[in-house]
Amino acid sequence: MTGVPEEMMREAVLLHRQNRVPEAIDAYQRILASWPGVAECWFNLAVLQRQVRQLADALDSYQKALDAGVSRPEEAHLNRSVIYTDYLRQHAEAERELRLALAINPVYTPALLNLGNICEDLGRRAEAFTIYARILALEPRNFEALARFANLQPQAVADPPLVAPLRRALADPEASAAERASLGFALGRVLDAAGEYPAAFAAYDAANQASWTSAAPHVARYDRARQEAFVDRMITSGRATVQAPSTGVMRPRPIFICGMFRSGSTLTEQLLANCPGVAAGGEIDFLPRLIGGELAPFPDSLASVTALQLGDVAARYRAELARVSSDAIYVIDKRPDNFLYIGLIKSLFPDARIVHTTRNPLDNCLSIYFLHLDQQMSYALDLMDTGHYFREYRRLMAHWKSQFAADIFDFDYDALVSEPLPALQRLCAFLGLDWGERAPQAAPAGRAIKTASVWQVREPLYRSSSGRARHYGSQLKELTDYLADLLPA
Repeated sequence: MTGVPEEMMREAVLLHRQNRVPEAIDAYQRILASWPGVAECWFNLAVLQRQVRQLADALDSYQKALDAGVSRPEEAHLNRSVIYTDYLRQHAEAERELRLALAINPVYTPALLNLGNICEDLGRRAEAFTIYARILALEPRNFEALARFANLQPQAVADPPLVAPLRRALADPEASAAERASLGFALGRVLDAAGEYPAAFAAYDAANQASWTSAAPHVARYDRARQEAFVDRMITSGRATVQAPSTGVMRPRPIFICGMFRSGSTLTEQLLANCPGVAAGGEIDFLPRLIGGELAPFPDSLASVTALQLGDVAARYRAELARVSSDAIYVIDKRPDNFLYIGLIKSLFPDARIVHTTRNPLDNCLSIYFLHLDQQMSYALDLMDTGHYFREYRRLMAHWKSQFAADIFDFDYDALVSEPLPALQRLCAFLGLDWGERAPQAAPAGRAIKTASVWQVREPLYRSSSGRARHYGSQLKELTDYLADLLPA
């Protein structure tokens, strides 16, 4: 910091701490205009630029921090890697940055964990195993690495000997609530695969409680009345009164896959991505960011939005799709909770086709409860809250289908795994694609998949998840009664 006036530095740091992001960016840039060799200022500027999605600028600032001799350069490489993999989908560049970090500090476990995660995303299971084992050799109490190591076990051959080390880790007083959550979900998975269903449910129960403990007080409990009121507003005013101007056939065109989490959306996306001209975009966060930012408060803002504004948003969304693949005719956005915003989607893209993935309600709710989701989806932390959210989702989908019946296709997971070829032929006919007589193929290694289903969709289609709730009859009795009218006969 030599040479920088103390007052200027204090102002920049204070603005940064107060999360006054544009002002903090300006303050750091003013410092760097006169003192371009201050590495820590470049690093702090990069953090803020990433926060506001100035991604190219953030990458450049991190590089300037490295060039200026920033302390802990491995951390700058790690942060560059996150930008490449999470935002730009440039997985080779992300891996290169992690390996640069590890060349500087071979025992830098955050980089090892992220490298293991990239290997998982790309289907390189053996390499991920080796990395997590390496972390555990360095840090036997790295509970996140242990949980990931356990989760890498193929579902059909989950390793019972892992039960004991997972239980020991859960009992370790040094394990934080967040670590107990990761360990508990891993333990539940191993016990479920071993057919020890009561013990598995107890492990998942404790994992959800630990997940909640780790999030509180920063995350509010799921509010059933609030969710009902939100769905009411979406039904009455969740669609703009105008549409984006028609621009003819532009590429890439979006295919939206939505529904409840754990309803088969990733599998559906990966199967469709085997069609010529179709690219898998994963869970694109463009619409949720839009709704939480320039369209806030949503859906009230739709009453005054103009066709010109919608046209601009549609163009920016297409640019996001082009980042996935500029050559594809179609890019899939499979963010499941886009079902909330189908009215907005149809205002942006009047000809949009919506693939609505569905699944047996009990299997769906159970699978959500058994998954370590982001705590912001707080309904997932309580089984009956999950059931309530499911009812509200069904209520909203009934409304959307009353408005856009011809453009929404219900694609049933249980029918898919039972008779895949006719199910896929019907889906492709709806989308204007030709499946033909091809046998369904698992997602190939090398194609990045960034969801909890990363390993399931790389395996041949299997039916073991269909009807899974039958193993948990006593634990699901209250939920079964609550959802009785929605259950298949």
